[in-house]
Amino acid sequence: MKTKSLLLLLALGLLLSAHVTVQNPYTIKGTVTDETGAPIIGASVLIKGTTIGTVTDLNGYFELQSPEPSPTLVISYTGYNVQEVKKATADNPLKVRLQPAAAQLSEVVIVGREAVRANRKMATGIHAGAPAMYHAYDDYAITHNTEDYDVINENRFFRAADSPVSTFSIDVDAASYSNMRRFLKNGQTPPMDAVRIEEMVNYFNYDYPEPKGEHPFEVVTEMSDCPWQPKHKLLHIGLQGKKIATENLPPSNLVFLIDVSGSMDMPNKLPLLKSAFRLLVNELRPQDKVAIAVYAGAAGIVLEPTPGSNKTKILEALDKLQAGGSTAGGAGIRLAYKAARDNFLKGGNNRVILATDGDFNVGLSSDAELVRIIEEERKSGVFLTILGFGMGNYKDNKMQKLSQAGNGNHAYIDDIDEAKKVFVQEFGGTLFTIAKDVKIQIEFNPAQVAGYRLIGYESRLLNREDFNDDKKDAGELGAGHTVTAMYEIIPAGVESEFLADVDPLKYQKENKPATGGSKETATVKLRYKKTDGDTSMLLERIVSGTGTPSAKTSENFRWAAAVAEFGMLLRNSEFKGQTTWNHAIQLAKDAKGKDEHGYRAECIRLMETARDLGMTAEK
Repeated sequence: MKTKSLLLLLALGLLLSAHVTVQNPYTIKGTVTDETGAPIIGASVLIKGTTIGTVTDLNGYFELQSPEPSPTLVISYTGYNVQEVKKATADNPLKVRLQPAAAQLSEVVIVGREAVRANRKMATGIHAGAPAMYHAYDDYAITHNTEDYDVINENRFFRAADSPVSTFSIDVDAASYSNMRRFLKNGQTPPMDAVRIEEMVNYFNYDYPEPKGEHPFEVVTEMSDCPWQPKHKLLHIGLQGKKIATENLPPSNLVFLIDVSGSMDMPNKLPLLKSAFRLLVNELRPQDKVAIAVYAGAAGIVLEPTPGSNKTKILEALDKLQAGGSTAGGAGIRLAYKAARDNFLKGGNNRVILATDGDFNVGLSSDAELVRIIEEERKSGVFLTILGFGMGNYKDNKMQKLSQAGNGNHAYIDDIDEAKKVFVQEFGGTLFTIAKDVKIQIEFNPAQVAGYRLIGYESRLLNREDFNDDKKDAGELGAGHTVTAMYEIIPAGVESEFLADVDPLKYQKENKPATGGSKETATVKLRYKKTDGDTSMLLERIVSGTGTPSAKTSENFRWAAAVAEFGMLLRNSEFKGQTTWNHAIQLAKDAKGKDEHGYRAECIRLMETARDLGMTAEK
């Protein structure tokens, strides 16, 4: 009997052992080189018939986990013949040498983008009679427009007596402005849903006072007559983040996550992206570290964490990147966050910088799936910066969702000057967060305010109860960043077409606000968390009186108002009031101020271009 029991136990042990063996993955390793023996960086290595894969690193090396002992590998790289390696095994590291494709690179067709490379010569101007998104490159003809923007339903006026509280998350993104600029420079009207007024206003820095107390930012308010509705008031709210010298910023653990799929194979995508990142690498300090992950048909690490002092190695890895293949963005995001977690710096700046056109089409690709990934990943303390590139298939809506979900910011890079603004002039604000989950809540006094409207921030609105809920995510503020928000106010006693009559309530009495007493117009409340904290802190400011006379308003007030007029004219907003292009341009010229980098002068030129072309967005 004992013998039978022992035999049964032995058999069971063998079965369990065999089961474990089957479940354990096999590590397949190797290198990929070109016909001369030089390593190929970013070559795609996939297990045939699966989505399991990786890419080669700076030395052409790859390593992946296979569920079977002898898989067939499919190895590809732009401009080279696809090679299959059968019966790859863990015991024998592979040495794969790719051969150049017989067809010339100039004849490659980018599948799924309807973009054909005709030659290597750039043209200027827009092709006559071409479709709306047929851009000024002879090499690349985008024959249809698949850009995506979420619908913006402009904020309306609310009665202060019925809805006295307005709550929203701050927004430091400025992608909408540079994207809008790209359209105007091409002589095109931007889609109305591409125009987010708060991002246009926040593209510019403002001369707000520096914080002096315990909080990492200062809050200022200013109220005066509304330039486009003289009977209304305009309430201007400004935040100034604490400025920190570059040498005093904490060390950075950065992961560059770069889209090298076929859709990035255009002059204003991957080549511009490389130039942009060169500017960032030049700003790195010895205490900073950078890893580079890429994704196309598969995702992989092409550069292990490298100190900022070794700029040559980082730049070499960037320079070797080429585009080709489909877009496994979800796999790339997971990989980049894992790399950031594995090298996490406590007290440091841990951040993934995703650079893409947003056109994910392999694996997890839906907005909801990707948002859930990033919401889960942000719990690790890793922040997110998203950089958008290109045109024709640019997915603005996806970029917005992902950056908002990931404690992040979003910029659109339309040229190298914008890259310089984001990575050099605003280095601290772009990469170093000083306050997270920043929310603003305004309570208006019905005795002084008949109605109000928040200008912009439509995608950042919060419920009233979200303000005190520390689990509710909100926007982040970077070092030295400014944030500006504006409310158009209808003073008590002013008749307005925007405040429609409503039927009285049947089951409860209407609230009857006091007609006298307090001269306070509103109470401005802010909540924020420290970058490593989970509990919010509260600030309050009171707005009183009738405001500053128009002639004595600050340049901050007038410039922000002019840019808001610009946005409303582009959107053909029903709330644009009496504004005209000439009015907005003159208001901007009067408030241009010092303008160290010329951004405001450029904005005025864009206004003049839009005026001369008679631009308004189609409804």
